[in-house]
Amino acid sequence: MNGFQAAAVLAIFVIFAAIELKRGRFWAKEATQEDKWLDAVVMVVFPIMIVPTIFFTSYWLGTQHFPEYRDALAHWPWWAMAVTLLLADDLTQYWWHRMSHSTWMWPFHRAHHSAAYMGVRVVYRNNFFYYAVMPGLWLSGALVFLGFGWIYVIYSVIKMAVIVGAHSEARWDEALHRHRWLHPLAWVLERTISTPATHYAHHALSQDDGIGHYQGNYGNLLFFWDILFGTALISRRYPPAFGLPDDRRLGSERWYIQFFYPIFRSKRAETVLSGRPVKAPEN
Repeated sequence: MNGFQAAAVLAIFVIFAAIELKRGRFWAKEATQEDKWLDAVVMVVFPIMIVPTIFFTSYWLGTQHFPEYRDALAHWPWWAMAVTLLLADDLTQYWWHRMSHSTWMWPFHRAHHSAAYMGVRVVYRNNFFYYAVMPGLWLSGALVFLGFGWIYVIYSVIKMAVIVGAHSEARWDEALHRHRWLHPLAWVLERTISTPATHYAHHALSQDDGIGHYQGNYGNLLFFWDILFGTALISRRYPPAFGLPDDRRLGSERWYIQFFYPIFRSKRAETVLSGRPVKAPEN
């Protein structure tokens, strides 16, 4: 991240966290000690270590092996760069997220759903390798090398605002649902970008109440991908509970197992984090 990008993303987190604090929703009472460790570690490792390493490596590989292509696309108009980023980053992340709900990829995404709460703390909560090999990040790094520079910075800040807002307990879309005169605006927004109501449904503990939608609502910046590919559920309601049933029964997995699997593995008899075949999802 450059200085502006880092400051803008930090400001987004601080604003939503402040709203959660004011509403008494930041310090989730459902959070276990393992949750607290995992939330803290990912908030440091992802933005400070994983993302800079990916972008530095992409840029280094480009300058070492393809120096003639540095800034080769810098002459493109901003809208062409924006569309390219939506396809190379956000669309690929939709499919990466959707694939992560398959049995073979679920261990690397399970940590994001093991939290029995929502909020800014959950935004980066994933396995280390889920992010380390995420195609959208590597493609974005390549596009920055090709000259997307400031357009990527602006795009990424907008995307983070939407993603943080969709996870946050600020629940900014409640006002849109509450006031009938705002329903047309809500209709457009909830079919375009991820909102708390649509993304909360993806994190729901129960999937049989007409609100939870675990196998859908995968979009990050654009919810439009779910509309396009038939994985959308829009209820304008919020699930009453979040998390995974097996964690409710057996307690949280250790934070380092969730974050560093398969380097560390669980001793539970029936969990994808044991390394033994278990059908996903676990709820």
